[in-house]
Amino acid sequence: MKTITLSVLAVTTSMLSAHVHANEYAPAMSAFLEAEIRDWAQSPILVRAINAQNEHTSTYDQGMIDQLDKTWRAEIGTPSTPTITPVIVGATADFLREQVEASGGRVTEVFIMDAQGLNVAASSMTSDMWQGDEAKFSQTYSIGPDAVHFGDVELDESTQSYQGQISLTIIDPETGQSIGAMTIGIDAEALI
Repeated sequence: MKTITLSVLAVTTSMLSAHVHANEYAPAMSAFLEAEIRDWAQSPILVRAINAQNEHTSTYDQGMIDQLDKTWRAEIGTPSTPTITPVIVGATADFLREQVEASGGRVTEVFIMDAQGLNVAASSMTSDMWQGDEAKFSQTYSIGPDAVHFGDVELDESTQSYQGQISLTIIDPETGQSIGAMTIGIDAEALI
């Protein structure tokens, strides 16, 4: 019994501590996306929030984006979070938290981004505000309406759990145009 437990522990630890490539989990992630996420991924509350922020941030240059990201990072762990609070408090963030709760622990976090790759709303605090330089954004929004990106299973800083990320482009159903992106963190055990 002790040998079996140690073997299982060794296999699980090596799977989770090593950088596991997404292609090993892509079929499971794809099935999870279709069964659990597609129904709410284009919800009107998400589309409205992204469109509203796009109106505000469409003229931001890279310097402004970098400053917002720097300010966000500096606010983490401090009592005053005027940049972070609007993203994690409100009806859209509440909707995202409802999706996390409804998943029964399979979803660890959800956040949506605008056309610049800036956070619009999140179920919990993320480690940075600008996602535009990461594959979760560049491999979805920049590609087009049907784009999906399955990230590697790895330790996530913000949730402190091993997770895979499913990211997809968010479209405005009225125009059919890409308006932003969404990332859903999935507990790695839910994929095994």
